[in-house]
Amino acid sequence: MIYISDTRDFKIEEPTVVTIGKFDGRHKGHQKLLREMLRMKREYGLATAVFTFSTAPVALIQDRPQTVITTNQERRNNMEKMGIDYLVEYPFSKEVAHLPPEEFVSHILLGQMNAKAIVVGTDCGFGYQRAGNAKLLRELAPKYGYILEVIDKAREDNRDISSTYIKEELDMGAIEKANELLGEPYAIHGTVVHGNHIGGAVLGFPTVNILPPPEKHLPPFGVYVSRVLIDGTYYGGITNIGKKPTVEGEYPVGVETFVFDFDRDIYGENIEVQLLHFERPEQKFASLEDLKRQLEKDKEYGLRYLKKHGLA
Repeated sequence: MIYISDTRDFKIEEPTVVTIGKFDGRHKGHQKLLREMLRMKREYGLATAVFTFSTAPVALIQDRPQTVITTNQERRNNMEKMGIDYLVEYPFSKEVAHLPPEEFVSHILLGQMNAKAIVVGTDCGFGYQRAGNAKLLRELAPKYGYILEVIDKAREDNRDISSTYIKEELDMGAIEKANELLGEPYAIHGTVVHGNHIGGAVLGFPTVNILPPPEKHLPPFGVYVSRVLIDGTYYGGITNIGKKPTVEGEYPVGVETFVFDFDRDIYGENIEVQLLHFERPEQKFASLEDLKRQLEKDKEYGLRYLKKHGLA
């Protein structure tokens, strides 16, 4: 996959089928769009290209941080796994914010992205004050000669599947419902860093640790049954999200995973931790010995869950 970011000075030379959006979570609705693009690639021989902004426009317009289900790096990893040919993360600015919708289509989508086909959802918005929409794209299609496909929203429980809906489920700790809406497990990607080494040296539970960035939308602190992708292979595990309240000292929010049947040193490597099931909230234990006893129970719980669901 060709990744273009932090620049407005680019031109894709080969003809493309393009979609636009935040793609926060790559949920079932997003997957409908992406599958249609891949179909058009096979039918028309077009390269697939996703256009998004490097920072969510609402965060800059309203001048407030916004958490995301999928960080930019995670979105990049997901698009690459999906087989997308180009991912463009366009820098957002006041100039871009005031771009008239038709100019966005002619200059960016057709000019820079080289779109011969465009795939969007029914609720797409672009250009100044999001005045551009699917209706305008349909009206402009004869003028500019592109193929347009408008895809209906994916729905669940009489509600459109959206990033907002998924965040609500994550906030309640309903990880399985969030995974159902996503169409795949909620995941945290990151580089393995050194922890305090208490897990292995003191408790007998060596763990791998990653530190999610502050913009990552996390579920409630606690222990989850998980699956970990390491070098293309999945391993079962038990993951704690939180700040290690039992261990003395102040710790940043971390994602700490005991990986079943794995003992290789992977410091500095990139992994993906997928959360499958919420077991219990994070808690402070009276002693490390009490924590160790609970970790044994967590391990047994995780193994039973994975075996029951055919993942062990």
